[in-house]
Amino acid sequence: MDPSSADRSHEEESPESRPSSPDQSTSEEEDFSGVSSVDEIVKGLVHLQCQSSVEEGLCHVYLVGTAHVSQESCKEVKTIIRYLKPQVVFLELCPSRVNILTPQNFEVPTMSEMFDMWKNKKANPFGILYSWFLAKVASKLEVLPGAEFRVAYEEAMSYGARVILGDRPVQITLRRTWNGMSTWHKMKFLYDILFQSVFLPGPDEIVKMLKEMDDADALTVVVQEMSKAFPTLMETLIVERDMYMSQALWRVAREHSSVVAVVGKGHLSGIKKNWMQPVEVASLLEVPSTNKGIGMFKIFASVGAVTCVVVASGIYFWSKK
Repeated sequence: MDPSSADRSHEEESPESRPSSPDQSTSEEEDFSGVSSVDEIVKGLVHLQCQSSVEEGLCHVYLVGTAHVSQESCKEVKTIIRYLKPQVVFLELCPSRVNILTPQNFEVPTMSEMFDMWKNKKANPFGILYSWFLAKVASKLEVLPGAEFRVAYEEAMSYGARVILGDRPVQITLRRTWNGMSTWHKMKFLYDILFQSVFLPGPDEIVKMLKEMDDADALTVVVQEMSKAFPTLMETLIVERDMYMSQALWRVAREHSSVVAVVGKGHLSGIKKNWMQPVEVASLLEVPSTNKGIGMFKIFASVGAVTCVVVASGIYFWSKK
């Protein structure tokens, strides 16, 4: 199955399911000698249930929380899916991010490339800078962001499971985030995200931080920290997506008997909180009008000046060490 044909759960009508009769054999030799029961393999996972249209009348949903940039998370995802062989594997991705399911290189875009992306309207300023920031982080890690999704996808395809890309469209998320920020916050955001990227910790320090975060993933922690200065980030990047994915997951579960959902650890509590709760999905897909108090050209053009300040600051702090 080509990744581009993975199910789009945000469409109004659910696409036909792939054949869901699991083949108990896999291309690789399975080793579960240390596993004595299903209870042991799912220990620590969030277990949800709901009524289903299948013969059994019940669907078991297991949420696997990952760190997004952890090799251990990849191994855990592979083991759980290989052992449980769920009918559906649900991923914290939207269709426009399907390229993550194929091998790729994370290249940090130059300032010129970022400006061209904005000028050609390929993304809004927040989306461009946020993606640039994540690429900077990814360039310092041995495991590329999204590796656990590729592992989950490949494992699901090995026995014919249905794969659902159940996150809210990323462009809607980024546009709601950017348009919800005040002009001052937009300017401040440009400076902060550039300044922080200059002083990113090394790979060893990042891995150490991840091991200390038992209940959150790397991206959620970044968003939580940034939300102290930009309150709307937590709402649009985490809270709203928790609500959206919980509804998408519930919709899928009502038609199957078993689902494994692979999401960032930071989304576990939110998805559980909103499970089987009424959510106005349509309102989560609306994009508020842009604040026209200042032109986007003036805001984005300020990146060059901000970069100069960042570089000068970096040289100053480095000289003091």
